Amino acid sequence: MDQTGPPCKKSPIVIVGAGIFGLSTALHLCRRGYNDVTVLDKQPYDETLYSYIKGADAASADINKIVRSAYGSQTEYQDLSTEAIAEWHTWNAELQQGTLVPPGMSINDAVFVPNGNISLSTSAELPAWELACVDGMEKAGNKDSQLATTIPRHVEIAVQKGLQSFMDPFQRERRGEQNTGVLDTTGGMAVADKACRFALHKARTLGANFIFGKEAGCMEELCYENSKVIGVKTRDGKSHAAEMTVLACGGWTPVLLPELDGLCEATAGSVILFKIPRQSPLWDRLGADRFPTWMWNMRSGAEGGLYGFPRDENGWFKVGYRGTKYTNPLRQGDGNERSTPVTRWSAAEQDGNISTGERFTSFPQQAHQVLTEFLNEYLPELSEEGIDIALTRVCWYTDTFDNHYVVDRVPNRQGLMVATGGSGHAFKYLPNIGNWIVDIMEGVGMDRSAAQAWKWRSVGVQRPTNDLMEGIGGSRALQNICLLKEASLQNKAKAKL
Repeated sequence: MDQTGPPCKKSPIVIVGAGIFGLSTALHLCRRGYNDVTVLDKQPYDETLYSYIKGADAASADINKIVRSAYGSQTEYQDLSTEAIAEWHTWNAELQQGTLVPPGMSINDAVFVPNGNISLSTSAELPAWELACVDGMEKAGNKDSQLATTIPRHVEIAVQKGLQSFMDPFQRERRGEQNTGVLDTTGGMAVADKACRFALHKARTLGANFIFGKEAGCMEELCYENSKVIGVKTRDGKSHAAEMTVLACGGWTPVLLPELDGLCEATAGSVILFKIPRQSPLWDRLGADRFPTWMWNMRSGAEGGLYGFPRDENGWFKVGYRGTKYTNPLRQGDGNERSTPVTRWSAAEQDGNISTGERFTSFPQQAHQVLTEFLNEYLPELSEEGIDIALTRVCWYTDTFDNHYVVDRVPNRQGLMVATGGSGHAFKYLPNIGNWIVDIMEGVGMDRSAAQAWKWRSVGVQRPTNDLMEGIGGSRALQNICLLKEASLQNKAKAKL
């Protein structure tokens, strides 16, 4: 066997991590005829059902995620989105027709809601990125799929299609306020937890084996034969042989693989959730049939980077902030500091460190202030109706220095690949990213722009998009910022800003 060539389809492949990268890779490996695929994850997803509220502790474990096609001049992701959205519709059809229904789900469920995605700005004119989105989609043959609030012809098209409320989700124009943005009508919302359950069931149906649990599913170390990785050992002492091992561990990947230093780092977004009562007028107004997914001032630094969703079937209304991406640098066994994911669900496992647990059941004051100021201006009805924050979350992603993913073989480690670096925009590719990962594993289509962008790399002469590895002295380190106790956030009037 050529150890640098594609793996044999009858040989074992182990994937560490059952988030979107791992799920999609397992699914597409099985579709390609690989018949010995095992996925390991320390999360008990058969119990938590990928629900963060039920204790699932990963970026992929969520209520909802944005799906969009528009990517400015980054046509590699635009094309990937077009491919993914077609598959999202197929998955919905499989559910609704009863072709493939996971346990606990029904034909009335959906994994994708095509309610559009609007990119909003405080600029009077459309920013360059939004203009590039319109131009890029039109060049790809998707004319009038991007509707600008500032272009009369686009507004007329929106009226004809009954999309007026999606063009002005916060009713700014009604209040005489500026409303500048572009609605991507091809996009919408992935119902994240159900989508992961669907992908898991689909992969299992095709033969993938999943091992979950903090002992049986948790990778303890890589196993070697000379310099080649030949599998992994789990915390329960068992060894899992593999011709190819794929690390797809989300925010844990840079901690487990020190070679990623400078290329990847775990960073945290900040999320607040409100519970909208059914009797509230906001119940109908914020429903997905009237309200899109949205982004606001995404390229405006610490005072921007907001995004959000319609309320879900249970009334959860989620708003997130990525203007500042927080870190948690901890000294590792090799003496180096690496940002390490710890949340309300995992803090108790950190050697009984009570102070650590308290820190991660709190919320960044800066994030709370930016989110609160935005909502007070854009959705004052929340405060007027006395609907306070019901839950907060610090959500760990894996950023790269350039926002491109990392999907490649690890240099100088035969038999080892990584699929990571989602940088907050990978979930939408759950249906199709695995097909690309398997291509790269097999060495197919390596000249495509996406495959080239995802190769192992280092920072060049240009300034990186994301500054990584600032360490314990960094201004974004959670150890150095003011944190608010979640209890104080249950009543915004008492929160000390």
